[in-house]
Amino acid sequence: MYRTHTCGQLRIENAGETVTLAGWVQKCRKLGGMTFIDLRDRYGITQLVVNASEGELMQTAASLGREFVIQATGKVIERSSKNPKMPTGDIEIEVTALKVLNKAQTPPFTIEDVSDGGEELRAKYRYLDLRRNPLRKALELRHKIAHEIRNYLDAKSFLEIETPYLIKSTPEGARDFVVPSRMNPGQFYALPQSPQTFKQLLMVAGYDRYFQIVRCFRDEDLRADRQPEFTQIDCEMSFVEQEDVLNTFEGMMRTLFKNVLDVTIPNPIPRMSWYDAMDFYGSDKPDIRFDMKLHEITSLVQGHGFSVFDSVEYVGAIAVKGAAEYTRKQLDELTEWVKRPQVGAKGLVYIKLNADGSIKSSVDKFYTPEQLAKVAETAGAEKGDLVLVLCGPKRKTQTMLGVLRIEMGNRLGLRDPLNFAPLWVVDFPLLEWDDETNRFYAMHHPFTAPKPEHLDLFYSNRKEDLEKVCANAYDFVLNGTELGGGSIRIHEADVQERMFEVLGISKEDADYKFGFIINAFKFGAPPHGGLAFGFDRVCALFGGQETIRDYIAFPKNNQGRDVMIDSPSYIDQEQMDELCLNSTAPKQE
Repeated sequence: MYRTHTCGQLRIENAGETVTLAGWVQKCRKLGGMTFIDLRDRYGITQLVVNASEGELMQTAASLGREFVIQATGKVIERSSKNPKMPTGDIEIEVTALKVLNKAQTPPFTIEDVSDGGEELRAKYRYLDLRRNPLRKALELRHKIAHEIRNYLDAKSFLEIETPYLIKSTPEGARDFVVPSRMNPGQFYALPQSPQTFKQLLMVAGYDRYFQIVRCFRDEDLRADRQPEFTQIDCEMSFVEQEDVLNTFEGMMRTLFKNVLDVTIPNPIPRMSWYDAMDFYGSDKPDIRFDMKLHEITSLVQGHGFSVFDSVEYVGAIAVKGAAEYTRKQLDELTEWVKRPQVGAKGLVYIKLNADGSIKSSVDKFYTPEQLAKVAETAGAEKGDLVLVLCGPKRKTQTMLGVLRIEMGNRLGLRDPLNFAPLWVVDFPLLEWDDETNRFYAMHHPFTAPKPEHLDLFYSNRKEDLEKVCANAYDFVLNGTELGGGSIRIHEADVQERMFEVLGISKEDADYKFGFIINAFKFGAPPHGGLAFGFDRVCALFGGQETIRDYIAFPKNNQGRDVMIDSPSYIDQEQMDELCLNSTAPKQE
């Protein structure tokens, strides 16, 4: 054995024992006739001490550099100068044998909790970055969450079953990653965006409780909480209704919070319809840690000669508590902020309720103080508050106000990452209309069932009726992030065929792309439903972070590249020929 103990294991009660440790040199310090070495592994740091009287040992100690891999044997002794910040800070190892197992080049950045390496540099040397405590703790948290998930679902009679990674490309989602088949020239596999059809087939097969912590793939534009390959907690159940699914996975999340973070979340978790979420928060994943709800003020502000308001469908407002002290410069900056493409507003109207009772507004030449006071009252504002107003098409404006609400929550420090406010969002529209393509799209996916009470509307040919159909769907939202989503599935072949018809998928296309699942439904498919949680997002939010990258061992950057292994990369012509591929992309030198 290279070691008898880890570098985070020894305590004062081990004093007098002879031990062997192995790990990486964090730092060396020479003080008088002694050399002190901080030895690190993933369990912690232990201080080694080498006395000058030990000539050969001292020579070896003097040769050590940062990140050298060494083995040290010695006696555990009590430290004369204890370090209460270290779990091993009461002891040190009086070294009697020291061996260099591997030398190391000086790393390109410091292996410390707060490193001097930039994001790109640390990504290039990810294996070094992973030695740092923040990333180690992130991956340990990921492991613990996965362990708790498996324990909970196993106790609920779920079976963990693997599904294929090489599948058929299907429409209605993000772009697929495709894989050419050498044995079938000109044909391609797709990497799964989720195991959706396979878990439904497992329900048809009689495996009534399935789960998988599974890798999924989507070729889409990236951001902090997206990666081209990501992990889902994928689950499905047979003979269930929506309430059964919500109760089961509410229990799972409650267990995770308690066992992983020792946090108790509400029981039951609040529920909100999609329509209320949009009307009051401007988002289908509302952050309910703070109030600042949206309020419609259209009828109050139209008809007073202000053409901007008079010409729009919707005018909405939020009241920002204690922000009446915002200066004109700050308000001008905020106006420019809402004009950014990420928000999309054309401008911003404000009403300031000053502490002395006076009212100041950017549109006060169109409205009396009494009218502005009524608007402020409707928005829930009081003295010292600032009312912010946007206008335009209803849903678009609500979304913009929702983005502005989150921004003000950030600026005012209302979004504490360690304050957890979970929420179920339910009763989504089944379909969404796209004016550009002049067709309906599934808001979730084509296998989501309509609410049973909306089946008559679902079979209507009127666009107005179809827009009213609610899906038997639900999302689990935490702190403004959608952590999971699912639905009761369509399990009857005729209803599934109707869904394809509404989505404009021809019978021929449906048979070609989904014929296997349509046929499976004809052999006795049970009522079934489920959901999938974004495992990486769960880990990040449990760790108090918004970005998922630190919770993935080897993530990609915003361009979908792994800069550590320089991937994606070109393949040689021989491989291209084997796969019957031609490339017109210019090769870079």
